[in-house]
Amino acid sequence: MSAQAYFDAAAAGLEKLRAEQLPQIEAAAELLTDTIAAGHTIFAFGATHSFILPMELCYRTGGLILVNTIYPHGMDLQVRPMPMTSQIERVPGYGRLLLENSPAAEGDALIIASTSGRNAVVIDMAAAAQEAGLAVIGITSVEYSMNVPSRHPSGKRMLDFCEIVIDNCAPLGDAAVEVEGVAQKTGPLSTVLGVTVVNAIACETVANLVARGIEPPIYISENMPGGDEHNARLLAENAERIHYMSAHTREGLIAR
Repeated sequence: MSAQAYFDAAAAGLEKLRAEQLPQIEAAAELLTDTIAAGHTIFAFGATHSFILPMELCYRTGGLILVNTIYPHGMDLQVRPMPMTSQIERVPGYGRLLLENSPAAEGDALIIASTSGRNAVVIDMAAAAQEAGLAVIGITSVEYSMNVPSRHPSGKRMLDFCEIVIDNCAPLGDAAVEVEGVAQKTGPLSTVLGVTVVNAIACETVANLVARGIEPPIYISENMPGGDEHNARLLAENAERIHYMSAHTREGLIAR
């Protein structure tokens, strides 16, 4: 019964995304298309579970080669003790520091994800990106963000610094399934909804590039015939805009 309830909640969330957020998704795709056409590149950031969205976009079969993650140092799920990730994402100024030490530059685009949008790291990064002349696309739960207080000294939220805001339609608190006898709901929705958003943006961006006569820089799985050769060519052609292939990056990754 509870498993079915989660399927129902996820399906309802996806339908709400389709009904309410397609214009924003299309606007985000148009922005990314302009960014690519102008010779710039794309960055993506999220902390803890929100980093799943940048991971989904980067070095991914069928995905755009030009998406570079800004790594959430101290805020990924390999950190021990894991609760420290929640402490670090509340530190004022750290998001600005992460952006400043990335290759992101004026004219680039930043996709930034946070379901609550209340913690300092994403607020500072979005503000710093805006100041630096990047176009900022925010993915958040508007209901969640607007019903919890900001943890930033300014009192603002991440969505206040985004050129385009896409509501992931996750509920307040994220979890969606009630189990009788348990006070806390289970079944968070932000990942399935957020991953749908970023892949929808990528699909629309690819279609836009084709409409403009630009070859979309898309990965093919290296497990498919011709994948190695296709990917090597596009990586070489776009080398100046791809930053995750530098020497400090772990070698031997496969687009899956």
